Amino acid sequence: MNKLTEWSFRNKAAVILIVVMALTVGVISYLKLPMEFLPEADNPQVMVTVIGPGMDAKSMEQQVTNPLEEAVMFTKGKTDMFSTSGNGYAQVNVNFDSNTNMKEAKAEIERSVDQVQLPQGVMKPFVVQFNTSMIPISWIVVTFDEGLSEQEKDAKIKLVNTELQKSEGAGQISVNGKSTPSIHITPDTDKLAQKGLPVQTLLSVLQGRGVSASIGERNVDGAAGNINVYDEVTSVDTLRNLPVAPGVKLSDVAKVEQAKEQESISRMNGKDAILFTVSKSANANAVSTGKNVEKTVERLNKDVKGVDAVVLLSTAESVTHSVNSMLREVLMGALFATIIILLFMRNFRATLVTIVSIPLSLGITLYLLDLSGVTLNIITLGGVAVAVGRLVDDSIVVIENIYRRLQKEPFSVTVITDATKEVATAITSSTLVTVAVFLPMGLLRGSLQAFLLPFALTVAYSLLSSLLVALTVVPLLSAILLRGTKEKPHKGSEKFASFIRWNLQHKWVTLLIALVLFVGSIGSYAMMPKGALDSSSAENLNISLQYPSDTPSEKVEQGGTQLESFLKDSKSVEWVIMQLGNSSENAQYGSVSSPTLVMYMVDLKKGVDAEVFMDEVKKQKTNFSDAELSVNATDLMMGGGGSQVFVDVTGDDPEKLTQTADQLIAAIKPIKGVLKVQSNQEEKKPVYTFQVDPEKAKGQEVSMQLQSILNPVPVGSIKVDGRDTSVVVQPVVNPDTEAALKNLTIATESGVVPVSSVAKLVRTEEPSLYYHKEGKVYVRITADADPQKLSVIGADIKNAADKLKLPDGVELKVGGASADQASDFADIGMTALISIGIVYLIMVLTFKTLRAPLAIMFSLPLAAIGAVVGLLISGVTPDFTAMFGALMLIGIVVTNAIVLIDRVKQNEETMSIRDALVEAATTRMRPIIMTAVATICAMLPLVFGASESGSIVSQSLAIVVIGGLAAATLLTLIVVPCMYELFFFRASRKQRRAKAQAAKAATAV
Repeated sequence: MNKLTEWSFRNKAAVILIVVMALTVGVISYLKLPMEFLPEADNPQVMVTVIGPGMDAKSMEQQVTNPLEEAVMFTKGKTDMFSTSGNGYAQVNVNFDSNTNMKEAKAEIERSVDQVQLPQGVMKPFVVQFNTSMIPISWIVVTFDEGLSEQEKDAKIKLVNTELQKSEGAGQISVNGKSTPSIHITPDTDKLAQKGLPVQTLLSVLQGRGVSASIGERNVDGAAGNINVYDEVTSVDTLRNLPVAPGVKLSDVAKVEQAKEQESISRMNGKDAILFTVSKSANANAVSTGKNVEKTVERLNKDVKGVDAVVLLSTAESVTHSVNSMLREVLMGALFATIIILLFMRNFRATLVTIVSIPLSLGITLYLLDLSGVTLNIITLGGVAVAVGRLVDDSIVVIENIYRRLQKEPFSVTVITDATKEVATAITSSTLVTVAVFLPMGLLRGSLQAFLLPFALTVAYSLLSSLLVALTVVPLLSAILLRGTKEKPHKGSEKFASFIRWNLQHKWVTLLIALVLFVGSIGSYAMMPKGALDSSSAENLNISLQYPSDTPSEKVEQGGTQLESFLKDSKSVEWVIMQLGNSSENAQYGSVSSPTLVMYMVDLKKGVDAEVFMDEVKKQKTNFSDAELSVNATDLMMGGGGSQVFVDVTGDDPEKLTQTADQLIAAIKPIKGVLKVQSNQEEKKPVYTFQVDPEKAKGQEVSMQLQSILNPVPVGSIKVDGRDTSVVVQPVVNPDTEAALKNLTIATESGVVPVSSVAKLVRTEEPSLYYHKEGKVYVRITADADPQKLSVIGADIKNAADKLKLPDGVELKVGGASADQASDFADIGMTALISIGIVYLIMVLTFKTLRAPLAIMFSLPLAAIGAVVGLLISGVTPDFTAMFGALMLIGIVVTNAIVLIDRVKQNEETMSIRDALVEAATTRMRPIIMTAVATICAMLPLVFGASESGSIVSQSLAIVVIGGLAAATLLTLIVVPCMYELFFFRASRKQRRAKAQAAKAATAV
């Protein structure tokens, strides 16, 4: 590293050119780098989603889920398979190991699913595999003025879709909430009876219509010509006049009217709405594409009458906000560093030399990110924000040492190069140690690696760039700018030197106090509940209103509208979107739910405390006594991190599963902090089954007749206003009692008879949800936990589950939010252990001894003291990002100890160990405090500002880093010298005895 400094002095012109080039390529790279919301990462899961309107959960399980599971059971790379069967829908989730090529896995599952024969009326399965690049860049809601006809609305939807598609960079666009025009034929049973016609006659009203046929070529009037037959119904009036029997028109026996079919209800602020989701095309810039879409929306609002289009959410805004946040952090970090250096060294030129490292390091970092194929996203930008505090550390140590030498010695290039050499080993080692902390992130697998590796690369590039600048540019600028500076010689504090001597003489007192503090902090952390991510600053809420599965659809819609009115009238709400029912558009993205579930997406106004508003919404529960109301903070792009804990009961005997589930629910209910506990078997719905007597009728004939009587039956389509419009015969009867069901009449060989004469009606209570694991039924118990005590409640539930005596063949598995949290914490913990090993190895290579690095490692537990105290004082609950902050501390904290011990090692060449420790602590106190305060101040904006949604850089991370670094800096100067002397106790004691004897001899003389 010393050669780098010497080379920079020999090639000043080249260094100046390199500096200009670094700044230039940095700007170019910044403009060139693709901007994304998140790094590209595959979700190692494929979802198969099916909608079967009107089918009960058991039928979906037996006729849809089971054959699909058999088809995908042996897919290559599969680790496990779960499925959910509900009323009108089914979903099979197939998970894969991290080495699986997900495109091939999806293609294999698509081939398998295509071969499955599903019942009539069930939609074709949708196969979905998610990647973060599929996250839409814009959500646009379009509402229409009242009074517009369906045709006008349809035309405007097409226009909006076309214009959005024209936006530069726009890729796939999906449309949700569309209604399809149709024509309803409602039979009049009395008039049909008068004419002596069965209902089935109406089913053939369009039979033979809509023909377009070529008859052939004939010579007509001496010329060859083609003969065609064309028959097409093009209006509702024509349809009404079509004959259904001799002398009987359709309008004589049925009501014919235009209507609209809507798979699901979608409204914004109480008005029917269409939701457009726009994804970017490959290699397009998310920010520029998002801005292009916004311009298109603005133009549509101006040019198209009757349409109100609103961009609900745009990743362009999020990424732009992240860039602005990064720039703000960089500027504030530079400002704080400037103030600190001025305060400590009181020299503007020295300050200027140090600050140069920030733009240079960032320029080199951006260029390296471009070379590595890493995009600018909230993860990498967060890495830059975190690294800013460390960018000036190496330069501070170098300039402080140069400045200190120049205060004592006359100016010369040799003094500057020698001063740089003195600290070169220390700053190189400390920087490599910090970088090494992030290297194990490359060993993580799956989505954690995809998210953390770009972060690690960003931090590593930034720190290595700052080291390069500190060893080359800083000494060179010092030689230019510090020439002729004359300051009073700086001396270390005599009081602090005296304290260090006393401290070394009473090291056991210091070490005992440090041990007590460490044990106390670890105990406090163990007792602290580990919560879900803090929701108070959330901008979006996800609210659900779940009615029992046997609730009529009219009542569900009425209750949904009532809650919608409360939400849209609230002063805290910017907008609210209500969605009810399943649709093919949602199913294409793997989103299906219970038909009795009403979902709301709520955007809060700026400054609103989400936790307070969530409490207000929960108070509305009294107005919906027969429904479950739940509220969670969420993010429209990232999804919501819930606080549910579930226990899966698996086995082959259904009776044992039910028995165990009941015992487990009884054990979980008393646990403090459990808000609600339920089983998927508790939610049941009445199912009425006609058991046909095979001697009296054929089951298929009975089924087909009841289907046509009770359900809408499509009979064809006609062209209305140039558009194909389906024609549907509506149900003849609407039985609302069991007796009415029995009295339904069907045609048999012996004539028209009540269905009860050929079939027995059996009423059963069937679960509304069926869960499968690897094709076998299992019961899931779900507990809603207090988010602030997630880890504690999860542990209590696991203990309750472990205490149960399980029947033979029954197993329990605890999962959900607490298990995911524990898994993430375990991954971070393992990464931390690997990082500590690498850090120790680098220091052993640096100092060429095992004992000196071991003394430095004692600064790590000291950081834990400050981190826990910081969390306790701030009242912030530790979450995943706090653990990530603890991982970062490993690299940051040992930096100061390395700078201290490096000086000690240099001093030992001419001093005793104790004198070397005292001198090093006194001399290095200023740069250690300067670098620590600079890093802390650069992190302060993260504590008091709002972190970007979806980022791993958060308030809890900043608090952990600030608290840990503050405590470690203070205790490093006190405890590390004690540990160092303890490891070299014999040599130190021998030196002190020799010094005492020499003093006695001198006194005697």
